[in-house]
Amino acid sequence: MPALVLTRAILLIGDSLAFRKVSQFTRIAPSQGNVRFLSGSGSLTLASLGLKSEVKTASANEKNKLQQGVSTIEVPKSRDKKRVSGNKTGLIKEKNPVDIKTAPFAAKSFSELGLPPLLVERLEKEGFTIPTDVQAAAVPTVLKNHDVVIQSYTGSGKTLAYLLPILSRVGPLREELLNDYETGNKIDIEAVIVAPSRELGMQIVREVEKLLGPANKKLVQQLVGGANRSRQEDALRKNKPAIVVGTPGRIAEISAAGKLPTHGCRYLVLDEIDQLLAFTFREDMKRILDHVGRRPGARWGESNSPLVKRAARQTIMVSATVPFSVIRAARSWGCDPLLIQANKVIPLEAVTPSGPVNIPGTPSTTSSSSNVQAMPDVQSLPPNLLHYYTITRIQHKVDMLRRCVHALDAKCVIAFMNHTKQLKDAVFKLEARGMKAAELHGDLSKLVRSTILKKFRNGEIRVLLTNELSARGLDLPECDLVVNLGLPTDSVHYAHRAGRTGRLGRKGTVVTICEESEVFVVKKLQKQLSLSIQACEFSEGNLVLTED
Repeated sequence: MPALVLTRAILLIGDSLAFRKVSQFTRIAPSQGNVRFLSGSGSLTLASLGLKSEVKTASANEKNKLQQGVSTIEVPKSRDKKRVSGNKTGLIKEKNPVDIKTAPFAAKSFSELGLPPLLVERLEKEGFTIPTDVQAAAVPTVLKNHDVVIQSYTGSGKTLAYLLPILSRVGPLREELLNDYETGNKIDIEAVIVAPSRELGMQIVREVEKLLGPANKKLVQQLVGGANRSRQEDALRKNKPAIVVGTPGRIAEISAAGKLPTHGCRYLVLDEIDQLLAFTFREDMKRILDHVGRRPGARWGESNSPLVKRAARQTIMVSATVPFSVIRAARSWGCDPLLIQANKVIPLEAVTPSGPVNIPGTPSTTSSSSNVQAMPDVQSLPPNLLHYYTITRIQHKVDMLRRCVHALDAKCVIAFMNHTKQLKDAVFKLEARGMKAAELHGDLSKLVRSTILKKFRNGEIRVLLTNELSARGLDLPECDLVVNLGLPTDSVHYAHRAGRTGRLGRKGTVVTICEESEVFVVKKLQKQLSLSIQACEFSEGNLVLTED
């Protein structure tokens, strides 16, 4: 009798193990919204993202050849992507590039990217008809709920690249309107956009307001430092915005006071992410990351779980350059984030770090400069720029700036200096020679800075002298010349400065005025960015190329 019981027990255990083994390799048939990952060099197309495309697809024979000997993993529509390896379950880590050179870049209109008709109509009204490369790559990917890092040169349309998928699901332009927007009932904050500077934050708000239209401007709220906090809190309570745009300090401050409920937030956007990693923003960013999209009652430490990250929010990080500190932060804050560039979408795991040019003797403006960084390349710069450098003594730099402006007949010039104290003296020298100039820096009040920028856009100011403040995020399409009176700290800062001109396909010029002893720094920048910086002189009102 005991032997019979023992035999039955062994049979039951064997059946149980066999059932587990079979269940591990059982997959439910894919639904229409599924994403397919191929273990080869598969491509990410509009079709794979569930969107329509006019591009001719491969024939059935070609597909059969492609799928021979290639394993396929079907992933459910939810953001939980898992794989089975033996008896362990882990996250999918796609090592090979996910190339998107076919369908997305054939998009001739925004409607092909899966945006709702109301939003497409609003874009056409504002003069946007054809998406840029980065927008064509980013919009379908973000709409598929991926955490992403968007990298493209300054002025390539990165702001719309993340605003469009957000507005397609948040606010009155979404495809399926909620009754709350029509009746005016309370709407929770659904998107938080963080920017490192007031100017960039205000610029983002203007872009959202243009798309929403005058009747729905109250659905976006600006929370930046330097403005009256009480008025901002009153506006939050009265307008009940769906989108909040602000600087880290003010957002964290109002959140700590309990006036900014963001636990149910669906989107967290970190614009100019490499600047937000600076030490000065550390505590504020920690609070934002802990509270935006984090459900009440979640246990401390749960936020590091990939499943909790997916359920809580979608994280979008944006910058013209992606140093390794950004890659490390994205891996920590996001869930299987993808790196989106103008010509490809790849898993962030596939990015390999390497070192930047760090120029000795120049002040560092970001804490990330001490970290190992991914090498910035020419794709961080607008394509239609001409780069020059000229040599002079330090006491003659401002006069060389004046000669440069006249020789190139530039109408709107941004000149960068490394120290705020130098700005006032440079403005005085230019004004004394009859050239309209003004200084722009962080010590000025919000009203003064807004007034200066307005005059610069209207052509009342020809030369705007500034520090690194204006190197990030300011959209000044009128600018046709950038001059470096002080050398940038590294190639990343050179790229951001140069990006103030040549925006959205326009032509622009970048001139670096340096001393003889600083020429080696220009050569390092040239090598780092893989571009040509030509030596020149300004003689008799003309730019004359010279030998190095």
